[in-house]
Amino acid sequence: MQARDALNYDYSVAKCFTYAAILFGIVGMLIGVVIAYQMAFPELNYLADEYGTFSRLRPLHTSGVIFGFLLSGIFATWYYIGQRVLKVSMAESPFLMIIAKIHFWLYMILMTIAVVSLFMGIGTSKEYAELEWPLDILVVVVWVLWGVSIFGLVGIRREKTLYISMWYFIATFLGVAMLFLFNNMEVPTYFVAGTGKWYHSVSMYAGTNDAMVQWWYGHNAVAFVFTVPIIAMIYYFLPKESGQPVYSYKLSLLSFWGLMFVYLWAGGHHLIYSTVPDWVQTMGSIFSIILILPSWGSAINILLTMKGQWGQLKENPLVKLMIFASTFYMFSTLEGPILAIKSVNALAHFTDWIPGHVHDGTLGWVGFMIMAALYHMAPRMFQREIYSKKLIEAQFWIQTTGIVLYFSSMWIAGITQGMMWRATDQFGNLAYSFIDTVTVLMPYYAIRATGGLLYLIGFFMFTYNIYKTMTASKAIEAEPQNASPMAA
Repeated sequence: MQARDALNYDYSVAKCFTYAAILFGIVGMLIGVVIAYQMAFPELNYLADEYGTFSRLRPLHTSGVIFGFLLSGIFATWYYIGQRVLKVSMAESPFLMIIAKIHFWLYMILMTIAVVSLFMGIGTSKEYAELEWPLDILVVVVWVLWGVSIFGLVGIRREKTLYISMWYFIATFLGVAMLFLFNNMEVPTYFVAGTGKWYHSVSMYAGTNDAMVQWWYGHNAVAFVFTVPIIAMIYYFLPKESGQPVYSYKLSLLSFWGLMFVYLWAGGHHLIYSTVPDWVQTMGSIFSIILILPSWGSAINILLTMKGQWGQLKENPLVKLMIFASTFYMFSTLEGPILAIKSVNALAHFTDWIPGHVHDGTLGWVGFMIMAALYHMAPRMFQREIYSKKLIEAQFWIQTTGIVLYFSSMWIAGITQGMMWRATDQFGNLAYSFIDTVTVLMPYYAIRATGGLLYLIGFFMFTYNIYKTMTASKAIEAEPQNASPMAA
């Protein structure tokens, strides 16, 4: 594609979601660092009365990072990638432009209300699904608007073949829609009993059924938000940035269908040794182990894309970010199935190993890939050179150090917890009280918090670099031309 044609794409909505991703990234990660230090130094819980406690801030952290930073990054990259792989500009359809702008502003209104309500302690207490029913309805509207933009752009495309990234974006839309609707079936208590808060609700499911539906949703939120759209990004941005074609298009399709089938059945591993039927637990474990195959299929395909071109990791910091993202993806998708093995789960469940596992994937895979994508998009959206590649290098090493400190400290803490909880004396009594384990873990919590702080510092460096790219960097008339022949 000629550089002069690339400038015809309308990036106005992609820019808006880029700003939102940076804003929510700062807010979500800053709160994450605060609550990490609250774990290490409990007295910090009392600095701001009830509104500053771990229990009040934790849902803000998870929602801010997942539904703020991550979703904004997904939307930003969609409005960038979609136009280019379909070879059509959003500006060619006034209807789609209106839909896209409504999508952004309604999303921002939703996130603002969500932050306020969670800060006030209004929520359902369901993991990754804390919002009450009025906001759930607004979530559906926002999601439908995104779907209209996806299928509307597909409908007016010039490129008849859908590149693999489009497969993953469409799967993200359909998967989350199904999961969200089923998990958030709820009954507003005010309309049933005529009393209580107007916004309060209870789940339509009860007991064990509620747990199974919740973790069918919860784990697949990881699948269709943390995984599938990020693979869509790397399949587009790595070939574009490196100039290398995807190693195997057939493998990308095989891995896609493997993920679609296997991931949906793995959520039961969150409920091992609980009251759910044993067959559900076993199925969750088996499918979690099988999940290694399509996950590593994608990751290996990404790594082999750089076959013979590994020197680019020294020359191009964006390629380095993407390759390390894929490496963390391999690491996390091996660790997860190991944790789903029943004998390992007996030791690891409810320990700090679990947040360690979540964060090595989130910070390494998701965080690195979104930042690399926005870095790649910035010169093309703002028609300016990246302000400082040396700053990207420094950011990379600071954040990588932070990730390693985070997950290694949580590994040690988690295994220590599990061993202490299981330890017995010669009479068969528990050898340690719960507070004994807490006391032993305090140094590891401090290391974890410091790792998170390093990652936050790196994110501020990223923010500064993007800001300077937008405002002070050298203007360019034509975008960089290192595109792969297989990417639009």
